[in-house]
Amino acid sequence: MRRDARFYRKLFASTFYISAFTFGGGFVIIPLMKKKFVEEYHWIEEDEMMDMMAIAQSSPGAIAVNASIIIGRRLAGALGVLISVLGTVLPPFLILSVISVGYTAFQDSRIVGYVLRGMQAGVAAVVVDVVIHMAGGLLRKKQIFPLLMMCGAFLASAVFGVNVVMIILVCGAAGAIGAGFTMDRAHGKGGRGE
Repeated sequence: MRRDARFYRKLFASTFYISAFTFGGGFVIIPLMKKKFVEEYHWIEEDEMMDMMAIAQSSPGAIAVNASIIIGRRLAGALGVLISVLGTVLPPFLILSVISVGYTAFQDSRIVGYVLRGMQAGVAAVVVDVVIHMAGGLLRKKQIFPLLMMCGAFLASAVFGVNVVMIILVCGAAGAIGAGFTMDRAHGKGGRGE
């Protein structure tokens, strides 16, 4: 992939567009980035994108900015980070600047309240879509352990009210242990000449 001025314009325009329509938090950015960088541009493989999103979500800070840093670095190094972060940060900055001027007018508007309620429903649908696609990918690859972890994390949070930080730490440790077993099995088979 050539990293010329056209590539950098495309990277900036993509992150700007995605950020401009990411209402409802960082989880909404995952399917948009996947569609853009994996399915449309074919710049990143799907598995690699899911790994990047997992790192972005588990790192401190805004998921959108974390994801743009990781993707920018992967695609074009330090300059890619600068361009993708600028594209990600600019839309919310501009939108919040405009809203702050007329905040009191927006604050009591019933129409704005209804719009925000409608956006919440849309965000919920997008998050459910992400979960279904992630679970489908795990099922297709017959990766039961991560699927069980995902269900366990949901139950721990939704049913038992376990702190999200604890869930992330436990899932991270379980993933590391699971990867260790997988690597041990692969080395064991190789050592026996299989």
